Amino acid sequence: MIVTDSRPVTFRDVFAVAEFRALFGGYSVFMIGETVKMLALSMLIYERTGSGLLAALAYVTGFLPHAVGGVFLLALADRWPPRRLIVGYDLFRLAMVVVLALGVLSPAAMLGLVAVVGLLAPVSSAARSALLPEILHGDAYVLGRSVLTVAAGGTQVAGFALGGLLLGLVGPYGALWLTAATCLLAALLARVGLTSRAPRVADAGNAVGETWRVNRTLLADRRVRSLLLAQWIPGSLLVGADGVLVPYAAQLDPAASAGLLLMAGAFGMLLGDLLVGRFVGPALREALTPWLALLLGVPMLAFVAEPSQWPAVVLLTVATAGFAYHLGLARRFLDAVPEARRGQAFGLLGTGMMAGQGLAAAAGGALSEVVAPGTVMALAGVASITATVVLWRTLAPPGAGAAGCGGPGRRLPCPGGEGARPW
Repeated sequence: MIVTDSRPVTFRDVFAVAEFRALFGGYSVFMIGETVKMLALSMLIYERTGSGLLAALAYVTGFLPHAVGGVFLLALADRWPPRRLIVGYDLFRLAMVVVLALGVLSPAAMLGLVAVVGLLAPVSSAARSALLPEILHGDAYVLGRSVLTVAAGGTQVAGFALGGLLLGLVGPYGALWLTAATCLLAALLARVGLTSRAPRVADAGNAVGETWRVNRTLLADRRVRSLLLAQWIPGSLLVGADGVLVPYAAQLDPAASAGLLLMAGAFGMLLGDLLVGRFVGPALREALTPWLALLLGVPMLAFVAEPSQWPAVVLLTVATAGFAYHLGLARRFLDAVPEARRGQAFGLLGTGMMAGQGLAAAAGGALSEVVAPGTVMALAGVASITATVVLWRTLAPPGAGAAGCGGPGRRLPCPGGEGARPW
């Protein structure tokens, strides 16, 4: 384990920890496999039904079950040994992908099977997130979290590229068999590389009832609730712009690419996490947190003028780099939640993010029916800025109010003023 705050933590430090290498490797393989699986299943459903709607449902079929699992099953993340849970879920995924690859199910049954397996996705994700601070301590935890975020974006891009190649070479069934291999590899990495740990809490019977009870307890804690809202709202509101990137690109000119705009957003997130996580020290990172959150919305205001493709790419890259504000809240959130409920707390954080981003994207798409896409994107920026101002006191590090919002020794003005609501 790494326990250090006396010097800047480096990538070499975190990758020197064998368990982190196993966690990183298993997560990267998992993300590649999931991306290839979604592409293959979507293509397979379309080939068998000719329905674009069903193909789209196949692509996003894991999202709704993820939210349902997060509401009803998160208690399992603390009641089961984390290594066993992670390995078990990867083997469960392996069985699912093998059944899909055999081609014995109808399209409806395929979607149903994927949805059922997706119910446990937030539990496995929560177990992995809660394991990270047990492997890396202090600021190493923040950098490790940043590395996993970068890995998520990078492996998704790699998964799209690999998935497209595999679909062309071996078709959807062949791609599913290769996905099965990634499930097995992820399980082996977790089983061999992670240390066996006991559950954080004893099995208390009804997991659904316990999940509801602990979720209510977490949300009733003012400090935890404030940090959850600060991590959920400013970024989720910005995602409302994602729902209109396709129509925005379409109205620019025939050469404009929605894919390029989507890639710019993903690249900005990766760049922000990489730079802030590695090169900004803990104190400055926390001081910059509200300003990074503000960065999410400010560049989006320019979309009211409907900039052309390349200026739009730059604006989206700069705006989404602001998602690195989450890193400044990471240690505070970790300290705020009970250690015994760490898994469920991280699961609740992830479930809220997914739900908020999905609702914001849907709202942006609906709003584009009555106003121009560029206006919708600018409004998403306004909403994100407003949320940041309201949550400024939560986003700023403790004690920042007495010395300005930049932290001790910094006299940066507070956009929300002295009366900003702390939530």
